[in-house]
Amino acid sequence: MNDINNIIYAINQRRIDKPIYDQLKQRLRLKVTDKDEMPARVIRIDDITIGTMGNFSASTGKPKSTKTFNVSAITASALCHHRVLHYLVDLPPDKNRILYIDTEQSKYHCSLVLDRILRLAGLPTDKDCDLIDFFVLREYSAKQRLDIIDLTLQEDRRYGLVIIDGIRDLMNDINQSGEAQEVITSLMRWSGLYNLHIHTVLHLNKSDDNVRGHIGTEVNNKAETVIQVCRDINTSIVKAMYTRDKEFVPFAYQISEDSLPYEVEYEGKASNRSVAFSDMPEELHRKALEEAFKECKPLGYEDMITALRHGYETIGVIKGRNAFTKLKKYLEDIKAIEKREKYYFYNADFKL
Repeated sequence: MNDINNIIYAINQRRIDKPIYDQLKQRLRLKVTDKDEMPARVIRIDDITIGTMGNFSASTGKPKSTKTFNVSAITASALCHHRVLHYLVDLPPDKNRILYIDTEQSKYHCSLVLDRILRLAGLPTDKDCDLIDFFVLREYSAKQRLDIIDLTLQEDRRYGLVIIDGIRDLMNDINQSGEAQEVITSLMRWSGLYNLHIHTVLHLNKSDDNVRGHIGTEVNNKAETVIQVCRDINTSIVKAMYTRDKEFVPFAYQISEDSLPYEVEYEGKASNRSVAFSDMPEELHRKALEEAFKECKPLGYEDMITALRHGYETIGVIKGRNAFTKLKKYLEDIKAIEKREKYYFYNADFKL
């Protein structure tokens, strides 16, 4: 590990001599004879892989959508080795510690989160658990937060799961592409270099289902899985937004009087499993599309996918992003949407 730290330092200082270059080339070069094992599964929803060692994933949602409650369930499962909500987290015996970073809340509110995690895991709340380190970084600058995480991971190699509740606060400007790339590079470097999984949290825009700023775009592009938490009155719905594995079936939870999330029946579950878009009647497609394109303006690809998800949610169809990329092709085939140059339009004259 000292070798790679020396290489990184040399790269940063632009002082790469021949011995350093030889070490770097040895680490970077992939040989056909290399037989790396598939990374271990860390986070699952039911039997669907959400996160593996050496990668990072994310939860996203609008403000007050109970994202932190959702992440509390993931963390609790890692501590107790049992299913919490639909999450099951398995950490290797030698990487069974958790680093939880909160960048937004006060120490008092962070203590409530830690208390909730321990109660969900069935652990005592009157003594510290040596399997989790909970850091409150609200008062530090973005660079200081990055440095603290970096130093902590260097000093303790037993961490298998890192939670970063507030990735936006690791940078000064979420719309600065260079900063966003640096933060995402840090996540990829930490997860790969220290062989752990990072799960981070970021916000969606209040006005739509787009993640905020360049950092949101980078997370969507690079994360292994992006989970979306939606709030419907007093119920939170968890669904796949982006995934490299199969999409999990959405599930729902509510918050009890003692501030613990508990699973509730999700009415959309059966329809999502059994009804294909091609089997839906024309009037349902028309109703969803009229909602999706209600502003009657041309939409770029990503805005069109987001609009389709919103439109079909209004008729009770909640699926992950992958399903809507397939729906887009189906709608083009039946001429319900048309592409002109770079933009998509709704064709109200389509017929099934």
